[in-house]
Amino acid sequence: MRRNKLALFVHFVWATWDWQPWITEGISRRVLREIESEVRKLGGTVLAINGMADHVHVLVQITATVQIADIVKQMKGASSYFINDVLKPTEHFKWQGSYGAFTVSRWDVDSIVEYINNQQQHHSAQTLLPDYEDTYELVDA
Repeated sequence: MRRNKLALFVHFVWATWDWQPWITEGISRRVLREIESEVRKLGGTVLAINGMADHVHVLVQITATVQIADIVKQMKGASSYFINDVLKPTEHFKWQGSYGAFTVSRWDVDSIVEYINNQQQHHSAQTLLPDYEDTYELVDA
């Protein structure tokens, strides 16, 4: 019997409210782990996750049964809850309402993984890919 073979990859990008630098080095690792945990709960696999103090990039391999809006809602919602209720910052944390979700060809996965893993270098050298960095005019969550 034949089986379905699916290779569905999505590059998500979203920013903190007003692009505030709230994801500091002190909490970044824990926040990214929380996001990755939520992806796994929905049956997905994080292939790369990284970001800057004011935004996050996540490359996910998703199943055919999960909707993009649901996965981003879960990633943003759970991580926001984690920051506010577990890490308890002095100021209330929230993500901006919009986000980017870009489908990725399986042949481009390696280059997107490299781009996400090297966010700090791309920002320092200004070698950014504008389509993946500008989330001002993207979909509201």
